[in-house]
Amino acid sequence: MLGADEFISSPPRKTVRFGGTLTEILLKYEKGDTTDFELLKHQLSDPDIKDAQIINWLHEFRASVAYLTKELEQLVSILLKLPWLRRSREVVEEYLGFLGNLVSAQTVHLRPCLRMIVSQFVPPRITIREDDVDISDSDDDDENVSENFDTCHRALQTVARYVPSTPQFLMPILVEFFPFINKSERTLVSTPQQDIEDAEETANNCASEEKSTEEGLFDMEEDEDRKGNKVVSPSIERMAHPLAERLDILMTILFSYIKDVCHVDGKLDISNTKDLYRDLVSVFDKLILPTHASCHVQYFMFYICSFKLGLAEAFLDHLWKKLQDPNNPSVIRQTAGSYIGSFLARAKFIPIVTVKACLDLLVNWLHKYIDNQDTGANAYCDVALHGPFYSTCQAVFYTLIFRHKQLLDGNLRKGLSYLQSLNFERIVMCQLNPLKICIPSVVNLFAAITRKYQLVFCYTIIERNNRQFIPVVRSGTGGDLVQTCTNPLDSFFPFDPYILKRSKKTIDPMYQFWEELSAEDLENLKKPIKKGTSEDEDDDFLKGETPQNDGVVEIAPNSYKSNTRSPVSSIGSPADCYVPYPL
Repeated sequence: MLGADEFISSPPRKTVRFGGTLTEILLKYEKGDTTDFELLKHQLSDPDIKDAQIINWLHEFRASVAYLTKELEQLVSILLKLPWLRRSREVVEEYLGFLGNLVSAQTVHLRPCLRMIVSQFVPPRITIREDDVDISDSDDDDENVSENFDTCHRALQTVARYVPSTPQFLMPILVEFFPFINKSERTLVSTPQQDIEDAEETANNCASEEKSTEEGLFDMEEDEDRKGNKVVSPSIERMAHPLAERLDILMTILFSYIKDVCHVDGKLDISNTKDLYRDLVSVFDKLILPTHASCHVQYFMFYICSFKLGLAEAFLDHLWKKLQDPNNPSVIRQTAGSYIGSFLARAKFIPIVTVKACLDLLVNWLHKYIDNQDTGANAYCDVALHGPFYSTCQAVFYTLIFRHKQLLDGNLRKGLSYLQSLNFERIVMCQLNPLKICIPSVVNLFAAITRKYQLVFCYTIIERNNRQFIPVVRSGTGGDLVQTCTNPLDSFFPFDPYILKRSKKTIDPMYQFWEELSAEDLENLKKPIKKGTSEDEDDDFLKGETPQNDGVVEIAPNSYKSNTRSPVSSIGSPADCYVPYPL
């Protein structure tokens, strides 16, 4: 077997073929003699063409790429259809060399070359006949699929090396070819979170019923040894929803890829990580940020930011610029605000000093916004006019709910002094009335916490807003329907709990779960701290543990509950935890 360099430099093996040399054929074609040219096309299109024939032709084509102008694009098209990928290593290496020569000499063929390579990432279709019906599907059981994908990546790298502008031509082609959401695990998928949760609930209920039945039938026969050994069902890590199962596999692969690129020999490679971060941020801006209520895919940013604090701060700064830029569409600015609040609340790897720095930015921006609006003609509660303002308020409230214990930990007086400096009272009392617009579960917990620490008293405003709330009546087939949606922002928390079973193992260790409030905690929220608390005096409320990632719980501010949310459901976030109005 020849080495790669020896093979490329070695002369082609002689084989039987018809016609003269390639150069002679192309020169004849230019003069109007098409006989040998047609014969050449016929030989290249032969489905039974041998490896040796392909190698000889490609060797000649590599030396004659100057002739392959746009006028010969039909011939180039035949060359791009050659069955090279599943051939011998010699054919693959010769073909990659041909691609490099072709695009470097004739960039007019760049797009067709890229389309050919990208098409190879989609498994070939096979036809299965069942009950006299032809069923066409992707051949995902090809044992060489991983090797073929690696070769295709090499082909892309070869083209990109010769043509630096390749990425801008490649992206539209990728968009055209993907996703095929109803195909296999190797393709991109999407499915509403509500559907995933419904499927999991149904599967759990069925499993519980089966377990109950089996226990009733076989309790007497159960082996003592089996009692001491936990039997794990092979399906325990499978998602009940088929598309969720595919998405789970894809996210696991994506997380593995991110880790492999960023870590070399077990250590973080800063250069590789920065390059990948820039690529992922670009994808985030184009595809994820404009997608409303995305549930899982955005976690690739969460994951890569966990590698180094500088990445998390860069991501927050990126979102902050999106939020404050008036040239961005309002919906993008609002979504950026949701990402900031959810990221600060949920990412355990973000230290409290960074949280405070972000709160300072957000709150100062809110106060400046109020300065500019409170005396103007638009100084009234209107989501259409002030959407980014309300989204920022909700981000601040949400962050405080999750992080207030850490903000006050260690030095109560200093922590309270910092929170008082944020002047929440001015924000909630302003004419724009954010407590009326933000999600009620968030408002209720924010009100309880700020009352306990005597930062602002929100309940008077909440009660007034409740009295002014007018339900929207809509007509339907079953008569008039009272619409009670109280999420006018149509907002969501992008980093609500991750529920895909396999890939969540990567996210859970760095994720801040909400700690369910006990009856004592709820009672403590009703009791304001006494003024004049000494610096060293700990309040009872601070003695509880900070939120732990020990499991999914039900009480947390949630963007998805049925009466407050945008389209899909979630678990493990503070739900509609209502702290009663203090009498």
